[in-house]
Amino acid sequence: MVSDRQLMTSAPSHTHDDPTGHELATGSRATRSRATGWRAKFVVEERYLHPAERRRLYLGASAMIAIGAAGFTYLLVSVLTHSGFALLDPPVEQWIDAQRSTQTTGVMIGLAIIFGPIAMPIIVAVVLVIWIIVARHLWRPFLLFCGMVTGVILAEGLAPIVQHPRPPIGMMLFGVDHTFSFPSGHVLGTCDFLLILSYLFASRIRRAWFTTVAVIIAILGIVAQVISRLYLGYHWISDTTSSMALSLVIVGTLIIVDTHRTVRVPGERVLGAGSQAQEDGT
Repeated sequence: MVSDRQLMTSAPSHTHDDPTGHELATGSRATRSRATGWRAKFVVEERYLHPAERRRLYLGASAMIAIGAAGFTYLLVSVLTHSGFALLDPPVEQWIDAQRSTQTTGVMIGLAIIFGPIAMPIIVAVVLVIWIIVARHLWRPFLLFCGMVTGVILAEGLAPIVQHPRPPIGMMLFGVDHTFSFPSGHVLGTCDFLLILSYLFASRIRRAWFTTVAVIIAILGIVAQVISRLYLGYHWISDTTSSMALSLVIVGTLIIVDTHRTVRVPGERVLGAGSQAQEDGT
């Protein structure tokens, strides 16, 4: 006679999970994990600074906006009235023209291509895609995107309104351009890209050596692009200077927006479910 214990031992075991069910559960968890990770991209990291540091950010950004706006207004009036700073356009262009050489022309054309209307958007897009993939949060790539798009809109919108003619076609060394020249889109794009990147990294890393290096690289890149546009005969000094002034307004505004959204002082709380305290300084 077979005992109950023997019957239980010999009966088929059904204690193991169904493989199909296990795979579905695993897939569901992976999907939820990816969804959670994607939602985390939209969380904004907030950083704590001393009240004096936040005040300096606001004051510095406000000064950039004021100086940029005043400078751009003055340059715009000079161009429209053919007076003031615009009187420097012909003599500066003639002096630059006298410095031309075969070797230098090649370098200047290279700069024009890198920061031109084809390569520059590609560079910005590559930087944004890599940053979005690598970064845990999208706030800073979003600021860079907004700054660059704002510059493009302003450059494309102001040129047909101001209608400042470019230098004579005979002075152009890299093809003929019949569009208007004020402000310089090349210089504005270069300023925005280098200055915004410098700020977005230096403000989080907060190392004096890094800030110094970033600022030097940005200044050198901007100066090189200004010289390139003048050298190749596509812009006047008033065009390139106005672009630098306009960029100060864009970057200063971006700094104020970023400071308002991400900077807290001791005693203030992190704002809501869409925010978290900065974790690693990057």
